Amino acid sequence: MPPARFAPVYLDANATEPLRPDARGAIAAALDVTGNPSSVHGAGRAARRIMEDSRESLAVRFGVRPADLVFTSGGTEADALAIHALGGGRRVIIGATEHDAVRAAAPGATVLPVDRSGTADLDTLTSLLAEGPPALVCLMLANNETGVIQPVADAARICHRYGSWLHVDAVQAAGRIATDLSLFGADSMAISSHKLGGPAGAGALMLASAVSSIAPLIAGGGQERGRRGGTPPVAVIAGFAAAAEASGDAAALAPLRDRAERAAVACGAIVCGGDAPRLANTTSLALPGVRAETQVIALDLAGVAVSAGAACSSGKVAVSHVLQAMALGSLAGEAIRVSLPWNATAADVEAFAAAYSRMALRLARENPDAGRRTLVD
Repeated sequence: MPPARFAPVYLDANATEPLRPDARGAIAAALDVTGNPSSVHGAGRAARRIMEDSRESLAVRFGVRPADLVFTSGGTEADALAIHALGGGRRVIIGATEHDAVRAAAPGATVLPVDRSGTADLDTLTSLLAEGPPALVCLMLANNETGVIQPVADAARICHRYGSWLHVDAVQAAGRIATDLSLFGADSMAISSHKLGGPAGAGALMLASAVSSIAPLIAGGGQERGRRGGTPPVAVIAGFAAAAEASGDAAALAPLRDRAERAAVACGAIVCGGDAPRLANTTSLALPGVRAETQVIALDLAGVAVSAGAACSSGKVAVSHVLQAMALGSLAGEAIRVSLPWNATAADVEAFAAAYSRMALRLARENPDAGRRTLVD
């Protein structure tokens, strides 16, 4: 059977980044070390040294003490662990545009609204915290669909004024903008390896020193200072740390993102969240009257990989709860996400622009009403 063929232009970095060369090298080197990091013999100590060096590197990169960094299987587990450990006995408040990892871990949580740009309403947060007992507030640093950046440092100050805690999902932001738990003043923060250009299968929950003694979500052999059981994947963790070291400010991608936006807007698209501060690599483009799934398939057939503005399940594209929270009406089911990887080129964006233009022109012929609506029906 011939190998599967994939779109040659990959613009879905917010789903997963391409593996960075530094990460690949670190993984290969760590795979040569045989040993369980919990073992006391020489092979175990060698594996332990790789893991602890990686922990220290990540801790320095993201503003925590090494002892306050808990390795997990990824961002989803890190979010779930934070809510499990810090939310017990407290009411939980989550942003309306939070990732499903947070939404699923906090059923029944109070939802903090956002404005039409997707920015959290901090006046409402103040009111919510003032009227009740201390809470755990969950607010993502940058949205996975729109790239909108939230004012987490301001939120942390409000939370602490009322004796509450703030958990920050920084999965999409880490490696793209400055991401430092100590500077934000937050109490916990989640990151993920494969969103940095590392391998899938590792993430981290970073804790402020005051809350670093937490109960595990996964009990086991006492690993991670009793905060997360299970044998850690040493090679994956080594790649995680190497990717974080190699990542930096993604501001250089902004001109490429802007070029993609101009091409789409010229075809009738609307940029969702375009008025707010955003990640330089991310844009959410709604084409009125055209289902997101139709656009994703058309672009894939043209050799360009993007995603819908919401998670896919069982082969179907759901309406985006993020864009619904931004009061964008039916556009919530008509938006695609274009997210540029760390190695994106001008040629990639030009290929997207050409494919999008052809797609929009064809769909306009097939559906004369496409592209005629505004932000809200």
